[in-house]
Amino acid sequence: MGDKNEATARIKINKMLEAKGWRFFLDGDKPANIQLELNVTIKSTDLDALGDDFEKTSKGFVDFLLLDAKGFPFMVIEAKSEDKNPLVGKEQSRKYARSQNCRFVILSNGNLHYFWDLERGNPYVITSYPTPDSVIGYQKVTPNPKSLIEAQVDDDYIALTQRPNYRAAAAWQNEAERSAYIQANNLRFLRPYQLNAIHALQRAVKDGKDRFLFEMATGTGKTLTAAAVIKLFLRSGNASRVLFLVDRLELETQA
Repeated sequence: MGDKNEATARIKINKMLEAKGWRFFLDGDKPANIQLELNVTIKSTDLDALGDDFEKTSKGFVDFLLLDAKGFPFMVIEAKSEDKNPLVGKEQSRKYARSQNCRFVILSNGNLHYFWDLERGNPYVITSYPTPDSVIGYQKVTPNPKSLIEAQVDDDYIALTQRPNYRAAAAWQNEAERSAYIQANNLRFLRPYQLNAIHALQRAVKDGKDRFLFEMATGTGKTLTAAAVIKLFLRSGNASRVLFLVDRLELETQA
């Protein structure tokens, strides 16, 4: 029975929450930051009453409210039993989150988890729950699509970050010395198709999209294009941190 219980949704979800700093109960001077109902403190008997896999609840799922440092709800977890798809009933969870003035929702069945920012797009898969601090930090970033769309991106978009006053240099102004100047300062300029990719992203944002995929052949400068995208999002206030993933250490050095 012990192995069976370890595989159930409710226990998995509880452990994932506690591992990330969420608390069902008072811990020393740290107040509980999870509630089953607004302004109702959870008791151990309340958790026991859910059953191992929410089998003791009439609906087969439970809504947890996660609280910020001031004790106000700001995220809803809709926790379902393992045999249910987390996305089933997501619209009901949206309504509940809105009723509690929550921007964020996590949909989970213990094995599969979705994070949903109600102000930005659709739920997407996550592999672990966020910490209280990470969500609060994310909440401070308010998307500003207009500034991203209107940003002026020319072929020297990266070069201007490397050397903002490069055009004023005498070696730049002298065409005979320009190539040597670019090489000496390792200035990077976007090629026409790289520039087109950035402009295509801006058009996609204008059309209301918020997910993008560039497919580019080896040697076409994906890293430089990614650098321009990163600058665009950071400078326009549409991101505060960036996760850059590579599959080889050589690419990390190159980036």
